[in-house]
Amino acid sequence: MVEQTTDLTTRAWTRYSRKERWIRFAIYFITLFAAVWAVRDIDIFWPWVWDAPTQIQNLGGRMWPPELAAWPAILNAMLETIHIATLSTMLTIFIALPVSYIAAQNTTPNRLTLWIGRFILVSSRSVNTIIWALLFVAIFGPGVLAGILAVMFRSVGFIGKLMGEAIEEIDRRPVEAMEATGASRMKVVLFGIVPQVMPAFFAIVILRWDINIRESTVLGLVGAGGIGVLLQGSIDTFAWQTVATILLAIIALVLMGEALTGMLRKKVL
Repeated sequence: MVEQTTDLTTRAWTRYSRKERWIRFAIYFITLFAAVWAVRDIDIFWPWVWDAPTQIQNLGGRMWPPELAAWPAILNAMLETIHIATLSTMLTIFIALPVSYIAAQNTTPNRLTLWIGRFILVSSRSVNTIIWALLFVAIFGPGVLAGILAVMFRSVGFIGKLMGEAIEEIDRRPVEAMEATGASRMKVVLFGIVPQVMPAFFAIVILRWDINIRESTVLGLVGAGGIGVLLQGSIDTFAWQTVATILLAIIALVLMGEALTGMLRKKVL
């Protein structure tokens, strides 16, 4: 009888099987093909791309040093931007909370209201803030009102979706206990659901306010108020030193908003 032995040391270890390697190669090829196709299809004018470093250097030279004489007007525009973000966030709460209630599976009255709520949330998130701003500028004319409504309509989907998920994750035992005692639906909501989602509510609203500050800085590019109006006007008149000052002000505003929201979230969570 001949004893057969297998030399395990001669086997080469591979991370992926042959089939898995071919699948990975196919994914890489498809991704590369899609990227090349996209670049060729958008018709890029490559001489401008190669000339971009020179143009950036030239523009940077024209922006330096920043023009500080326009600071009072920039400060007023920054305050207007903050007001747009704050008012739109506050108005969003009154719309987003009812929508999140009917968009949550464990609190919606029926399947119809569930899909209505989710349709509102998806519609809000699907349209960019600038598109909302263009729409409301066409309706109400240029100004702060169009900016407030644009940011508000965009924020409804964000706050409503996250609040709906928070409602779906609540502990059902307090709710069931109140329902067993015969408590009304309003009392169940106020004392069984609201206390559980309040920390998430404050955290979400603070986060959205921070996002709204950033989005409000560009609304002026389409005439919806805020510091973007001043920025667009400076670009149109080639006042590049003023543009540099406005950009620095926007960066400072965003950093201050980030620091403030960070502190507030630590207090809430």
